[in-house]
Amino acid sequence: MSDTPFGFNRPGDGDDDRPQDPFKGMGGDMAQFADMLHRFADMIGGQGAGGAGGGPLNWDLAKNIARHQVVEQGDPSVVDTERRQVEEALRLADLWLDEKTTLPAGVRTPQAWSRSEWIEKTLPVWAKVCDPIATRMVDSMGGALGGGEIPADMQAMAGPLIGMVKQMAGAMVGGQAGQALGALAREVTCSADVGLPLAPDGVGALLPAGVEAFGEGLEISGEEIRVYLALREAAHQRLFEHVPWLRSHLLGAVEEYARGITVDLSGIEQAVQGLDLSNPEAIQDALGGEIQLQPEETPRQKAALARLETALALVEGWVDTVVNDAADGRLPGSVKLAEAVRRRRATGGPAERTFATLVGLELRPRRLREAATLWRTLTDVRGAQGRDEVWNHPDLLPTSEDLDDPDGFVHGREEIEGLSDLDLSELTKSQEDGEPGKPDDKDDKDDGPDAGPGDGGSRA
Repeated sequence: MSDTPFGFNRPGDGDDDRPQDPFKGMGGDMAQFADMLHRFADMIGGQGAGGAGGGPLNWDLAKNIARHQVVEQGDPSVVDTERRQVEEALRLADLWLDEKTTLPAGVRTPQAWSRSEWIEKTLPVWAKVCDPIATRMVDSMGGALGGGEIPADMQAMAGPLIGMVKQMAGAMVGGQAGQALGALAREVTCSADVGLPLAPDGVGALLPAGVEAFGEGLEISGEEIRVYLALREAAHQRLFEHVPWLRSHLLGAVEEYARGITVDLSGIEQAVQGLDLSNPEAIQDALGGEIQLQPEETPRQKAALARLETALALVEGWVDTVVNDAADGRLPGSVKLAEAVRRRRATGGPAERTFATLVGLELRPRRLREAATLWRTLTDVRGAQGRDEVWNHPDLLPTSEDLDDPDGFVHGREEIEGLSDLDLSELTKSQEDGEPGKPDDKDDKDDGPDAGPGDGGSRA
């Protein structure tokens, strides 16, 4: 068995037991070997491991792969007529939503995007979502290569080699992310289709090509489908624009979950057994497979997963509630459209597949249905104002346990109904002071180490 990390053959190794020149086959010149590493890095990385994003993942590569994928399969440009239709649909959607929610309109700039434009416009947020995972992948690969005892005659190339592998890992993860985003771009209908605030502030966007694809086989007019999906986009943007803590809450939950992801390198290790370091093309081919993500089964990771699933489910459930209220009596096909959205989720829609590929997370559609039931019950009992006041602070949000017992949450939380400005100011002050948003010290002591906003913490 080779004593070289991952079983790499040393360049120039022969079949006999005589000492070999570690740089035989490369001219015995370290400068030549370094030049080879640089050329290989240029080949796999294009503009470096981080590309334009400056992080561990090559986002330039990811963007190019994603855009190539959608263009190859057809990505028509948005024409002026489609832009006007989208803008009118989003404005009409906000007028209808004004009657069903106390949250003001959040779309200041309605836009129509092609699939390539969706990739371009949402990439900055995807970088925030995926970079924690990418960092773990890159560090795991570099650490695995350099973690063992490196033979003395390999010490000279250990540093450049590990750096090369880390850069290669960034390119590999970038390629994997690009494939996922390219596939997602062909399915999404609007900027908020995956439940995250992907669009720039104040922007609401529909993808005419995605809207058309969504309506295939429904036997509903294109205008009605466009207005219904515009309602969903406009409802999401009201939350993202007027619930100031929600963006960081959602993205922070993803990041917390990402910290507990491990990377399965077994397939990569098997692929590189016996590779010759002097053949960078062979190394690239061997390491070109898909990287497997594995969540850790620890209490902290389970708590992070519950927070993330609950937060996403609450956003989607609230959107379902206000959109279906606004569409009722106005869009004849609203029930059929709502069922199409639910069916899309249950069969693994774009959100589920994207999180599974990019973050190692599989969302449970059951949580979304339960969240919608809770918001509907809360609306029936307390009205739109009482329902929307729950978004005033993260500590007022229902927990995963509340989704299991929506009636208990609605009827057992009288403080929501009589919440005063003083109560809110105390909660806000405690959060600004660095405390976890609790109004007194006693509640802080009751929270476990993994309790987070909106999930599992005690309340006043």
